[in-house]
Amino acid sequence: MVTRSTFTPVADGDALDALWERSGAEPVVLFKHDPFCSISLVAYQEVANLGRDVAVVDVARAKALAKDVAKRTGVRHESPQVIVLRDGAAAWDASHWDITANAIADALADGPATP
Repeated sequence: MVTRSTFTPVADGDALDALWERSGAEPVVLFKHDPFCSISLVAYQEVANLGRDVAVVDVARAKALAKDVAKRTGVRHESPQVIVLRDGAAAWDASHWDITANAIADALADGPATP
């Protein structure tokens, strides 16, 4: 049986603060998702196949929050986008068709860094 990811919505800046704090103890997967975008829906399925907890920012409904993620990480906003946080910083990111469960798993296992 395949374990599917658990998606936890990120609702506000306090929730982002909690993710940044948690990233000091373990890597955090943050997925910026637009439920109205077909590419984002494909990325959603890839992230679902990762089989772990994933924090999700709905960029269609929380534009300011998505911009806050870009500001905090220094990673230019794109959607869909996955950012792996470690120790309060972006350790890896991918967007659009580069989002795959395998690529994220590699990044979580200290795989290749963002070019």
